[in-house]
Amino acid sequence: MDARLDFFGNPLAAKVLRHINSASKVVSDSTLPQATQELVKIRASQINGCGFCTDMHTKDAAHAGETVQRLHMVAAWREATVFTDAERAALELAEQGTRIADAAGGVDDEAWANAAKYYDEDQLAALVSLIAVINAYNRINVVIRQPAGDYQPGMFG
Repeated sequence: MDARLDFFGNPLAAKVLRHINSASKVVSDSTLPQATQELVKIRASQINGCGFCTDMHTKDAAHAGETVQRLHMVAAWREATVFTDAERAALELAEQGTRIADAAGGVDDEAWANAAKYYDEDQLAALVSLIAVINAYNRINVVIRQPAGDYQPGMFG
C-alpha cells in the first residue's frame, strides 16, 4: 500500500508539517505528563481511524515504558481500572474534542470542569492544543491513506 501523496516529500506539505511539528514540540515540552500525552494521541487516533498515528503513538508509549495492559485498554478506558482519574479526564476531553460533530454543544461543561480539577491552566492549554494537533495529523494521514505498521520509535528525530 502506498500513500496517495508523499506528504513528507512535497515542498508545500513539508512547510505545513514543519508548522504542525513546531506546535507539537511546544506541547511535548509542556508540563502535561508525557504518559497522558501519548494516551490522548492514541485515543484520538483510534477514533479517527488513523492507523499511522495509532501505530506511532502506541510504539512510542511502549518505548517510553507504558505497559501493554494500559495500551490495550485505551479504546475501552471507561471500563478499565488502569488509568488515573486525571488520565480519564484527559481521555474524556480528547474524545469530546475529537468527536465535535457528534455532540450538539462540542465539549460539555462537565468534561471541562473535570479536566480542570487535575490540570492547571498551562496544562489545559497544552491538552487542548494536543487534541487539535493530533486531529490535524490524523486527518492528513487518513486523507492521504498513509500506510501504518512500519514506524520505529525515534525515526522522526
